[in-house]
Amino acid sequence: MSEPNQILSETSSNEMTPLGVFDNPWFAKLAVEHSQKYRWAKPFPHAAFDNFIDPRIARAVAQACPEPEHIDWVVRDNRYNLKKYQHDETKLPTMIRLMLREFNSRQFILFLETLTGIDNLLPDPYFIGGGLHLCSRGDFLKIHADFNWHHKLQAHRRVNVLFYLNEDWQAEWGGALEFWDKELTGAVASYYPFFNSVIIFNTNEDSNHGHPHPLACPPEIHRRALNLYYYTTHRDEAEIRDPHFTLYKTPASSFAMELGDEYRKTVKNS
Repeated sequence: MSEPNQILSETSSNEMTPLGVFDNPWFAKLAVEHSQKYRWAKPFPHAAFDNFIDPRIARAVAQACPEPEHIDWVVRDNRYNLKKYQHDETKLPTMIRLMLREFNSRQFILFLETLTGIDNLLPDPYFIGGGLHLCSRGDFLKIHADFNWHHKLQAHRRVNVLFYLNEDWQAEWGGALEFWDKELTGAVASYYPFFNSVIIFNTNEDSNHGHPHPLACPPEIHRRALNLYYYTTHRDEAEIRDPHFTLYKTPASSFAMELGDEYRKTVKNS
């Protein structure tokens, strides 16, 4: 079985492209091998994979990521969330648009269905709330459960996929994605946003996650990720809730909630 870095997609001009990156049968094998572990993971079903795609393609996608000043971004700036993102693919470089579309491809959907055990998954061609996300020094995302309903697809949100594009990311900079327990007593699992890694997890009312501590990376370094969300038109009745926006949650300890406010005060006073 081929490893992902043994397959390289190329155009006729020998230019690297993500097109067909998930055609490699290695992904089907990966999904089967990890399906049981995924479904029993704590605090909710999830998996994290390193070296997920050919590193040369991942590097080309990473190098195509625009700087904060290069494109128009949607800005989130409040006590719960400080970041930039862009879900309008027409504002993004071609390499990133192609990678986003591969994550919405038939082959990747089949991989997700096998891994998660959730059938009839739908990709989001609108990339609502997703697309390319960028966080800079001091940015954060408080612990939350995601919005649960896609009004355009008329479908329930079921699975998140986060693909990280951060070459040479250092653990001391923070930025780990934390998965918290239902009672919000603390993180049960956490994953740093290392280059070419992917995190996949189920979403419901209790899939509490975020990176709540302000980033400590150098000013010229940014935490970049492609965020993809997947849906189904049906869901077990016991899991259905009224449609809602993102639910930010107060942890049992107030310390994490206060960190962002303290940072914002220092910025305003500087």
